[in-house]
Amino acid sequence: MPSPKPSLLLSLLLASSTAIAAQNPPPSPVQDPSWTGRWLSRVSATQAAQPHWMTPLATVTPRLEQEFRFDVLHEVTPTGDVTNVDNGKGLELIPSSRAELLINLPPWLFHENPDVRDGPGDVSFTMKYRFYARNEQKGNAILTAFLGGSIPTGTYKNGSSSAIVTPTLAGGKGWGKFDVQSTLAGTLPVNSVNILGRAIVSNTAFQIHVLKRLWPETEINSTFWKGGANDGKKQTFLTPGLIFGRFPIHHRVAFVAGAGFQIAATHFSQYNHAVTATVRVPF
Repeated sequence: MPSPKPSLLLSLLLASSTAIAAQNPPPSPVQDPSWTGRWLSRVSATQAAQPHWMTPLATVTPRLEQEFRFDVLHEVTPTGDVTNVDNGKGLELIPSSRAELLINLPPWLFHENPDVRDGPGDVSFTMKYRFYARNEQKGNAILTAFLGGSIPTGTYKNGSSSAIVTPTLAGGKGWGKFDVQSTLAGTLPVNSVNILGRAIVSNTAFQIHVLKRLWPETEINSTFWKGGANDGKKQTFLTPGLIFGRFPIHHRVAFVAGAGFQIAATHFSQYNHAVTATVRVPF
């Protein structure tokens, strides 16, 4: 009896393997079915669709972030230094694929001037809505709108005398390791407009990503007043800084830290210069 051809044996072996594989398919990746697991999966997909730049020191990023953030700002003024602990930062959450909610803690202000009492500032919050996003492989750009607000909860004149609404348009574009992130906002007091006035606030950050976790940057932070005590005045600060991160801690949790120095670039400014520092825990 002639022996079977090698090609026939190989065909029978492949057919058997295919049948066995069909009856016993490989296990699918394990997914967390819990509410928290679905939330974090949605956050990962949302962030994967946008550029992976670093959030600047002062400019609010157009990117959607999920993190806890704590800042300190020390201002040098002619009437005595002021230290702003927390600087109105707090918890940032991504509840849907295009939106972010910022729930900010009230800052606590310490005054070197003995005639001014220390105390908390105003509670603030911000909602972001992302219109357009392309990650580094598909265009490296983003466009987002914000709607922010503050409630006059500050004590001893450490906050505003009025609630304030702040609509903002933000965008960014990257070229390789370099990116520009910019915002244009209006601060609109609900009342006391004749005292507080309205303002246009412009912030632009120029960043470059060097080494693995180093982000040098320079920011231009400007405010233009219309009405109120500062009617017609303008102030601009230049803010060079350095941010380190993201350092992985556990699974999604990471650590980011940075610091910068604000320098007044206009004749008029509400303070001479300032040192700012930030600590963030993305998750």
